[in-house]
Amino acid sequence: MLIGVPKEIKSDEYRIGLTPESVKAITEDGHEVMILSDAGLGIGKTNEEYQSHGAIIIDTREEIFEKADMIVKVKEPQLDECALLNEGQILFTYLHLAPDPEQIKALLDSGSKAIAYESVKAKDGSYPLLTPMSEVAGRMAVQAGASCLEKAKGGSGMLIGGVTGVNSANVVIIGGGVVGLNSIEIAIGMKANVTVLDKSAERLDYLETVFGDDLNAVIANKENNETFISAADLLIGAVLIPGASAPKIVTRELLLKMKKGSVFVDVAIDQGGCSETSHATTHSNPTYTEEGILHYCVANMPGAVPLTSTYALNNATLPYVKALANLGFKEALTRDEGLRSGLNVCNGELTIEAVAQEHNYKFKDPATILAAL
Repeated sequence: MLIGVPKEIKSDEYRIGLTPESVKAITEDGHEVMILSDAGLGIGKTNEEYQSHGAIIIDTREEIFEKADMIVKVKEPQLDECALLNEGQILFTYLHLAPDPEQIKALLDSGSKAIAYESVKAKDGSYPLLTPMSEVAGRMAVQAGASCLEKAKGGSGMLIGGVTGVNSANVVIIGGGVVGLNSIEIAIGMKANVTVLDKSAERLDYLETVFGDDLNAVIANKENNETFISAADLLIGAVLIPGASAPKIVTRELLLKMKKGSVFVDVAIDQGGCSETSHATTHSNPTYTEEGILHYCVANMPGAVPLTSTYALNNATLPYVKALANLGFKEALTRDEGLRSGLNVCNGELTIEAVAQEHNYKFKDPATILAAL
C-alpha cells in the first residue's frame, strides 16, 4: 500500500501523522510512505531523517493526495483537503464530525473511506486512539488555566496553589474520564482545592480511591453543578459523549453566577464545547471573555506540545495503520470490530449513528457497507 502523510494546515498545528520510526515499521512490511517536504519540522524531524527511515519526500500535497491509497493525518481535514480526497481513498485521522456539518458534507461528497481516531474502540470499550491526546489535553488544561488566572492574561490574579496564609484556587472539573483524571492529577500536584463532578458513582469511587482526601468527588446534578461551578476559580470542561456533540452543561445563566475573573478551559471544544458560551479558539489567540469569565477554548490543545503528542499518538495508531496496510481496508475492518466502529464515512454514506441522527442524515451500518464491498 502507498501511504501519504501531508503537512497539517490547521492553525498552530505542528504534529504529523507518522514519526520516522513509524515510517520504518511500515516500510519494513513492504509498503511505501510519502511525506510532504518539511512536514516533520514541527516535531524537529528533517526530510533527511524521514528518508533515512524509508520515506519518499514529496514536494506538493496535491501529489500525495492524488497517489496515496491511504492518507494518515492528525487533525480533521480542512475543506480544501477534503476536495483533494479521491473516491475509495482511505483517510485515517481525527474527524470530530458532530459539530462540523461542512466537513460531513465534504467527506460524503469525496467518496472516501474516513476512519476517525476518536471513534475506534478497544475490546474493553475504551477509546485507545483518543486516550493519549486526552491525557495531554487534561494535563495542559490545568497548566493553561493556571497561566490564564494571571492578571496580565485577563484572570483574577490568583496563584493556583496559593501560599502560606493565602487560600489555593478552587479547581472544578466537569467529567472524570481520561481528561478529568489527568487534570485532577496536575491540579492536586499544584496544591489546588480540587472538585470533580461526574454522573457515575462508580467512576467517582475509583477517583477517590486514586486520589484519596486530596479530591472532592461529587455526583453531577443540577444543584451540585450550580454550587461548585459558581465557586470555581478555574473550571475545566472534560465531558465526552463519543461521536456526539458535547452537552451544554454550563449555561449562560450559570456562568453569570461565577466570580468575575475566573477561568473556564473547555477541553470539550473539539466536540462543540460544553458551555453555551464556548467557541473554538487557536493557540495564537487562545482566550476571550464572556460574562466576565475568561474562556480558553483551543480546539487542538495537544498541538502546542507536538513532539510529545505525535509520539504518544503514534504509539497508539501504528498497529491500526499497519493492519490497514497489511490486510487492506475490508479485511482489517472485518476482523476488528473496534476498528470498524471508527468508520465514520464510506463511499458517500454516513456510518456513525450519533452524527447521522444529529444532522438528519441516513445512517448506514458499517458491517452492511463492508459486506457489499
